[in-house]
Amino acid sequence: MNQNNSLVKSFVTVLTGVLLGCFFATNSVAQVAGKQLRPRIIVTADPELDDNNSLIRFLLYSSDLDIEGLIYASSGFHWKGDGKGTKWFVPGREYARFGLDTCPCTSWRWAENERFIHDAVEAYGKVYPNLKIHNPNFTSPEELKATVRYGNIEFDGDISRNSPGSDLIKSLILDDEPGPLFITAWGGHSTIARALKSIQEQYSHRAEWEQVKKQVSQKVVLLPSGDQDDTYVTYIKPNWPGIEYRQFTGGPNYGYGAQLRAKEEDADLLTSAWMKENVSGRGPLGKLYRVWGDGKQMVKDDIMDYFGFAGHTNEALKKMGYIVWMPVQPKGSWLGEGDNHTFMNMLGNGLRAYESGFYGGWGGREVTNKKIFNFSLPFTNEAIIDTSATAMTNTLSPATDQVKAKVTEVAIPNLFPQAQLDFAARLKWSVTPRFSDANHEPVVTIEGPLQFMASAGEKLRLNGSAKDPDGNAVTLKWWQFPVGTYPGRIDIITPALAQTAIVVPKDAVGGQTIHLVLEATDNGTPALTRYQRVIITVREK
Repeated sequence: MNQNNSLVKSFVTVLTGVLLGCFFATNSVAQVAGKQLRPRIIVTADPELDDNNSLIRFLLYSSDLDIEGLIYASSGFHWKGDGKGTKWFVPGREYARFGLDTCPCTSWRWAENERFIHDAVEAYGKVYPNLKIHNPNFTSPEELKATVRYGNIEFDGDISRNSPGSDLIKSLILDDEPGPLFITAWGGHSTIARALKSIQEQYSHRAEWEQVKKQVSQKVVLLPSGDQDDTYVTYIKPNWPGIEYRQFTGGPNYGYGAQLRAKEEDADLLTSAWMKENVSGRGPLGKLYRVWGDGKQMVKDDIMDYFGFAGHTNEALKKMGYIVWMPVQPKGSWLGEGDNHTFMNMLGNGLRAYESGFYGGWGGREVTNKKIFNFSLPFTNEAIIDTSATAMTNTLSPATDQVKAKVTEVAIPNLFPQAQLDFAARLKWSVTPRFSDANHEPVVTIEGPLQFMASAGEKLRLNGSAKDPDGNAVTLKWWQFPVGTYPGRIDIITPALAQTAIVVPKDAVGGQTIHLVLEATDNGTPALTRYQRVIITVREK
């Protein structure tokens, strides 16, 4: 009892200071060009094909992240069972669709001795010596292995008992490390929900409960791929309404079927030839990466997983007993990384998208109406989420901006090519033992603070620069990211030069914000892009 009281006292006292410190530190960092935080992040994932692929990309950005947990999770699409013959059934789940009558059942689409996270970390360990040559900040394989846990995987939506994964999440939520703790849900939320429920059970009858609840709610940021087992809606949201829940849209389409509606500039980066040269043919991590027709199944005889078969039509696969919920694609082509949107904004590419959900980046931009999506629903033409530029023009209610405004339709650059080429470069690093034999991203800087105030009508000079570690030529471009609360278009003088200027519009209202980005792209192979974002707040008159 004394130890628990001490823990609570320490947690409340330290975390209060930490959160205040984090608030000021975040704003302080935003004022200093070139500083980059490593967000603390936990991945919870079920053994879906695209989770496997997202995990491979995620590990290749461990240089940008403080990875605190790699946790196996269940979902409505995958759960292990308890090994005791217990049968499970939840109405409306995958096994009750498509005319199936397979459950109640003892397990659903979970391989015996499932270890896809272990496999990915072990493959990472094989290429780590190469990765360190290209960026010394990559996390060691030993550190990653120490974070792997099995969560609440027996039955989807079951939060009745603790698990090693939920225990780890609980300990991280209650620690005294500074800054927010980002927790992804690539599968269901049950392991996360169990961690929170355990905290609630332990402290809810104590005098300090409201303070603990407040601090936890301020610290945890959930990054979901929808609510895949209903535990967010049924437990987390009602009991922890203050926890931030960031869902992203409006960004690159990394999901199943991305090639079916790909923009012209994206289509080549999803083809069999490109994927073979840049992804699936790149060493141990590429070997684990799933593409169409690769001959693999994550679970033997899984009637939902026909992606590994080559040479069969949709109709032929149906006759073989498979549920064909997405049309067959060319052998070797893109399969999907449907959970990328949860972490791509955490990366240190200069867009600073981790600072706030509405900032936007390689993972899209936060959904503003807070509708709970399920991004893992079977593919239909009607179910594709709009990722067009106009999807980014909804009314905003940002947490850090004081003025609500409607963003006008300013064209948002397509960020998929930059993200995909960056992924290709990191896979190249994984098989390249010499720094000089691979391309590396340029370093972008802007003189002075990256967040400051200016008056309406004021002319501002912005001085940027970019250096390339390989000596490549770099092309610069300034552009407006239409996520600020000033609703109009900004005229950027000399947008293709490092030094530029703007005039804060005279109709700008005090408290409104303007987001400007300096983009730098080198001419290496593949061409790599980095950014720096400046946020201007209009001064009150």
